[in-house]
Amino acid sequence: MNDSREFDVIVWGASGFTGKLVAEYLFVNYGSIKDLKWAIAGRDLSKLESVRTEIGNETIPIIIADSCDLESLNSMTKRTKVICTTVGPYAKYGSKLVSSCVENNTHYCDLAGEVQWIRKIIDQFHEKAKVNGTKIVNSCGFDSIPSDLGVYFIQKESIKNCKQRAKQIKMRVAGVRGGISGGTYLSLSNVNKEAYNDKDIFKIVINPYGLNPKGDPKGLDKYDLRKIVYDKASKSWIGPFIMAAINTKIVRRSNALTGYSYGKDFMYDEATLSGKGINGKIRGYISAIPLGLLMSAKPKSLLKKIIDYLLPKAGEGPNKEKRQAGFYNLRFYITLEDNSEVFAKVIGDMDPGYGSTSKMLGETAVCLAKDILPDYSGVLTPSVAMGDAILSRLQKNAGLTFSFKH
Repeated sequence: MNDSREFDVIVWGASGFTGKLVAEYLFVNYGSIKDLKWAIAGRDLSKLESVRTEIGNETIPIIIADSCDLESLNSMTKRTKVICTTVGPYAKYGSKLVSSCVENNTHYCDLAGEVQWIRKIIDQFHEKAKVNGTKIVNSCGFDSIPSDLGVYFIQKESIKNCKQRAKQIKMRVAGVRGGISGGTYLSLSNVNKEAYNDKDIFKIVINPYGLNPKGDPKGLDKYDLRKIVYDKASKSWIGPFIMAAINTKIVRRSNALTGYSYGKDFMYDEATLSGKGINGKIRGYISAIPLGLLMSAKPKSLLKKIIDYLLPKAGEGPNKEKRQAGFYNLRFYITLEDNSEVFAKVIGDMDPGYGSTSKMLGETAVCLAKDILPDYSGVLTPSVAMGDAILSRLQKNAGLTFSFKH
């Protein structure tokens, strides 16, 4: 990476709801620190000037570029060590930016939860980025940092404290407050639309190992949970978790990229806890209804139009009070190699879709720009790209708590 570049980080899409939150986070936490040089970028100068005014500093540099104009993207990516992007759906607006970053040896991080697009990026750019030392890091928000770094943390602690690895981890969402973001819903809608129109994309989206290196043998994991079942690990009824479709694949890719450091027989799954007894079972079925409707709504159908009307639009989100009142509590039920069981938690201190996500992405960008990182390059996952450096930053700065009990 060229240390002489003008900027350490450029926030691409800073005029969007989440992009503005990332810019605010960087200003509050790094705005007065002279050794972090950063700028905001997008295609609309007046909107970016408005964001700068809202943040409260008129001196933040502004860069103008367009997602569809490769020349303008190249001009931007050459000026910085890291591009931090919130502009989705990434399948529509992200590919040329990734291409530009790889071409110009600029690290990249995003919030993509779009399995089919990440697969495409891996196939197109992984080898070239691997050769020239560029880190392309997807899924750096609520999907999939708590899951990916949670498993990374658990494996480290298991070896340190129990002298053996975890052979199976079951992540259960025990509590969450905060709604789905407009941008996330738009991306999910685009994934569903592409999968509905293309059977090959559908196969990638449902394949448990859809993001693993091509040609690698499949492991023991099956499809993500789609029904309400009783879970012996948590002694509770569980149901589907909407983010499992991306999180589980990111965790499995981390394992594959590190030479199966978790083991080729490693198993991982995610679900939502609904409670014990008959009441827990009923709650599970009730809570699964919105997800079922969301996933079954065909493009252009009346149901899809109703859901589109009811859910937030891209650029919309909760106010600061609601973001700060949010949280999430993830429990990890762990089976070690000798079949003994241990337990871990990951807790976030703000709503997952906006408050916590913007902090995680902001710290990812700074980490890629400033920290000493593992010697991996290519299209990577957060844990593989940044390892201990991002784990430390998340706990120190981003309001995440990782705990392990044995």
